[in-house]
Amino acid sequence: MKKEENFEETKAQMRKGMLEFCTLLIISRGKVYASDILKELKKADLIVVEGTLYPLLNRLKNEELLGYSWKESSSGPPRKYYTLTSNGKEKLEQLKATWESLVKSINILI
Repeated sequence: MKKEENFEETKAQMRKGMLEFCTLLIISRGKVYASDILKELKKADLIVVEGTLYPLLNRLKNEELLGYSWKESSSGPPRKYYTLTSNGKEKLEQLKATWESLVKSINILI
């Protein structure tokens, strides 16, 4: 594997590792539709495809970190909007603390 390909793979793995945290951060702002989560992640340069997000949302729902409600849409079928459960809020706080600790540790090394 070329150096550049190896570097791109490393970057992709780092982003993938942050996906759960970033998704929970977005949902913590209020009810949100999956395509809006994708837009936010792409806007933050955390390139994600639907095939990555939907299994994550399903796993988080099964872990009781997310709830959802259906809303009618004027442009098609009803849409599923996600919210954090109390377990999801607790998990997000734990992830924030972990993130802050990691940033502190990495900044020491830098």
